[in-house]
Amino acid sequence: MEQITTTETKTEKAEKKKSIYSLQLQELKDWLQENGEKPFRAEQIFDWLYKKRVADFEDMSNLSKGLREKLANQFQITTLNTVIQQTSSDGTIKFLFELHDGFSIETVLMRHDYGNSVCVTTQVGCRIGCTFCASTLGGLKRHLEAGEIVAQVVKVQKALDESDERVSSVVIMGIGEPFDNYDNMLSFLKIINHEKALNIGARHITVSTSGIVPKIYKFADENMQINFAVSLHAPNTELRTKLMPINKAFKLDDLMKAVRYYIDKTGRRVSFEYGLFGGVNDSTEHAEELADLITDLKCHVNLIPVNYVPERDYVRTPREKIFAFEKTLKNRGINVTIRREHGHDIDAACGQLRAKERKEETR
Repeated sequence: MEQITTTETKTEKAEKKKSIYSLQLQELKDWLQENGEKPFRAEQIFDWLYKKRVADFEDMSNLSKGLREKLANQFQITTLNTVIQQTSSDGTIKFLFELHDGFSIETVLMRHDYGNSVCVTTQVGCRIGCTFCASTLGGLKRHLEAGEIVAQVVKVQKALDESDERVSSVVIMGIGEPFDNYDNMLSFLKIINHEKALNIGARHITVSTSGIVPKIYKFADENMQINFAVSLHAPNTELRTKLMPINKAFKLDDLMKAVRYYIDKTGRRVSFEYGLFGGVNDSTEHAEELADLITDLKCHVNLIPVNYVPERDYVRTPREKIFAFEKTLKNRGINVTIRREHGHDIDAACGQLRAKERKEETR
């Protein structure tokens, strides 16, 4: 583990300006026009930000000095200070980044046979309150601006530039509930997907929700080609309420109706994330009940052997029970996989590194 120190204190941080990474291309064109500049300059600015990946407006040498000054006065190019960087034996890298206001977030680079995937955070903390998750410790501090989410991908891409690699996919499954920060999340999706920005294909982006039902309907109506996942974790409403208090607000039946709407509206498959907790939700009876719940849906189940979190009481399901659960679903005709573990030898669980290193944020 690499410990990285910073000389900047919270009191020395400049007053926060809007992140230029928060602007979609058309929004930047509109701003330029409103400020007496040619809209075509937006594509030049995007090239500096996302292709050349500069960190200072002064480096944008094909822009006039006046425009560079306007940009610097109005915006900042968001930089994330790396507090800790943990590297696993499997190549997974977990970053603890500090934001302008001193709060911290986690971002993870995962290496797959098919490329490099980045898991991004959408909020500082989380208010959903899942009883197995370290991200919710200390509650929600604030939403991330779209540019602060974009900056996570840019920061990891800069690290990959050193080995001539690129970010090939993005999952929005880090700290926070993406649909609780819906507008910023949506802007982030559109920015990283744009060919003039990071040009990450829609089908290489996955967004996950714990089940904020109204936003599922809204997301379905966006009709984007983004992959969609639902954190389910239980096959019945009573057990889900114990694991995920959000089920009190949005019952399992209502969640499944929203999922059906999404599938009918988009024609796309839904992934169900199902964490296996020893002795809680991992019996073959639970598997049968899960199959009954989703048997008629165009879906896939992603079984997740949970990582142990010291602040939580859940234990890992034994291997033989994981395979028995998988087999039960397969026998019922359910498309299912067991998620490959990443970072088993570092603080891999979502929110775990932040909880350990930033105790003042997570009390």
